[in-house]
Amino acid sequence: MLLFSVTGFTLNHSNWFETTPVSSDRDMELSAELSAALAAVESDTALAPELAARLAKEAGVSIPSGALALVEFEEMILDLGGPGVDATLTIDLVTGEAFYERIDNGVVAKLNDLHKGRDTGLAWGLMIDITAFACLIFCVSGLGLLVINAKARASTWPLTTLGLLVPLIA
Repeated sequence: MLLFSVTGFTLNHSNWFETTPVSSDRDMELSAELSAALAAVESDTALAPELAARLAKEAGVSIPSGALALVEFEEMILDLGGPGVDATLTIDLVTGEAFYERIDNGVVAKLNDLHKGRDTGLAWGLMIDITAFACLIFCVSGLGLLVINAKARASTWPLTTLGLLVPLIA
């Protein structure tokens, strides 16, 4: 909950936390054998694990499991980004030339992407859902405690009503 509170603030005031992205890129040439194997991959399909491992080794970049290949005009593009990071590997399937570009947007961007679940995968999405469910339980149980203890405090319902109306009015 602390992470979501802090990143909610940083998302709301993103101009306070702007950083200069750090960019890196490099050109490389893949083997003819690997280029031929990649040319057989259909567009919008995940690379086979063995092929992804060969490509990662030869290109010297991390290829996540199930990376989708976009193939257009004898060129393959792999989106290798993650939270706070934009990265692509573009491969010319005819010549075997490849271009890798990585842009790191900084720690705050990484935390904001974690808040939104952007490029985070199944495990983090599940964590977000569990946190949301825990918050729901917390709120419902809190309202239950208000009902039980309202008789002892005259201000309970006026303050609860105010707490509901202020966000609605805002």
